[in-house]
Amino acid sequence: MARVSPDRIAVSTWSLHRLLGAIYPHDLTTTEIGAEQQAYGEGEESLLGLPSVLANHGYHRLEIVSFHLRSRDKVYLGELRDQLKISNVRLQTLLIDAGDISHPEHGARDTAWVASWIETANELGADNARIIAGKQKPTRDALDRSVKALTALADGNAGSSVRLVTENWFDLLAEPAHVHYLLDKLDGRVGLLGDFGNWGGATKYADLKSIFGRAELCHAKASFIDGDLDEADYGACVTLAEEAGYKGPYTLIFDSDVPSEWHGLSTESDFITSRDV
Repeated sequence: MARVSPDRIAVSTWSLHRLLGAIYPHDLTTTEIGAEQQAYGEGEESLLGLPSVLANHGYHRLEIVSFHLRSRDKVYLGELRDQLKISNVRLQTLLIDAGDISHPEHGARDTAWVASWIETANELGADNARIIAGKQKPTRDALDRSVKALTALADGNAGSSVRLVTENWFDLLAEPAHVHYLLDKLDGRVGLLGDFGNWGGATKYADLKSIFGRAELCHAKASFIDGDLDEADYGACVTLAEEAGYKGPYTLIFDSDVPSEWHGLSTESDFITSRDV
């Protein structure tokens, strides 16, 4: 038995909506950043200021959701990269949070849009860029369109240090068989980010365990009931991941109304790192 090292803990900007406040919604017809929306209130911190705040809370790995970037200007991206370096915070992943590369009509457009965001991940010096494999029903044609698009994106990113990954998310990858089919076809060109919270039902734990031996990253989303962590579910998820051979980081995902964001993240982190698995 061993414990998960604290240096395997990461935080996603998804978990800090209220702290950041503003988002910049995507329009897939353009690569321009969308108009600011204060979807979660005025916020208390900017994305540029987040690395130092994160480090002060003891976290040194960060995932940034693409709609939290207020600019893709090289100067701004350079400033963000510098702040990450100064704060000793590793940009683990840029989460490209839109697009349907499996779409029969708009797939080519969305693939080009995703490719432009992979360039942004490179500008930021991210370790990984997460791509949505697709949102279509998992027909063979849709899966193959996704494979073709992901292969093209990998080809376009050849020679980069940014690793492309996809996630067990949306209809296309809603069950293990389709995840395995996609990854097998890609033959290592694209990795897997496994998310605890994307699957449910009676077969949830068996399904997750089936794919976590292939996962390189993990979104460790927990459920909170009246502010209390659902320890049974969270414990089962962490245990199945470790038993499947998962060795990567756990990115804390928190989106409950209570407790506060920092308290919720601390609860998740303490639970993962303080138990034998």
